[in-house]
Amino acid sequence: MISFLLKTLIAHVIGDFVFQPDHWIKDKQFKKAKSKFLYFHIVIHAALLFILFQFNMEFWLVFLIIPVSHYMIDILKIYLEKSINSRYLFTFDQLAHLTVILGLGWHYYPQELTLNIQLSNTLLLLMLSITLLTYGVAVFIKVIMSKWDLPEDSDKDSLSKAGKYIGILERLFVFSFVVMQEWQAIGFLIAAKSVFRFGDLSRAKDRKLTEYILIGTLLSFGFAILVGLMYKYISNHL
Repeated sequence: MISFLLKTLIAHVIGDFVFQPDHWIKDKQFKKAKSKFLYFHIVIHAALLFILFQFNMEFWLVFLIIPVSHYMIDILKIYLEKSINSRYLFTFDQLAHLTVILGLGWHYYPQELTLNIQLSNTLLLLMLSITLLTYGVAVFIKVIMSKWDLPEDSDKDSLSKAGKYIGILERLFVFSFVVMQEWQAIGFLIAAKSVFRFGDLSRAKDRKLTEYILIGTLLSFGFAILVGLMYKYISNHL
């Protein structure tokens, strides 16, 4: 089962991301079903599958269903590009391909692929921790930071919601480092963020922005460390 999934996923990743140049993608977007590169793309997928499965005709459904479904999914994606957000469309495209692969995996190895997933207490605790770090902690920090207001600091020159996503990523990284007991990596992360924030912290307009950023950063790191320590303590006593 593992070998089957690895082979099909390798074929998918190489075919979709390695052997598909940008000019192929642009040609498909412009000419749609008439683009020759669409068919080159499908042939490459089929060839990769034949090579990885060593032409074993026991897997003839793989050689048939994956290229055909890939063609249908790509055609649908091409014609929906102007009406659906590209990020959502990309996600749908990849999930559709993965669903086909998992479906074939279930067909060939039904005894190894089951939907009866048992959620252990440790897994539930991990889910709670990640939810807290991505959304819960952000609310706590927002409430605490609402004590100070910097109306003069405009975000018109920054990416939309970049601060939110930076905070989520840094807390997840810190949480992972705490769980793995890689405390030195947390110091490296703080140093890296300080370097990138140097332009903001060295602005001469006043000290308020510097202090605001430092408080927010320390709160974010502090909450992440706290959640990580709680996760380790509780999971060790389950």
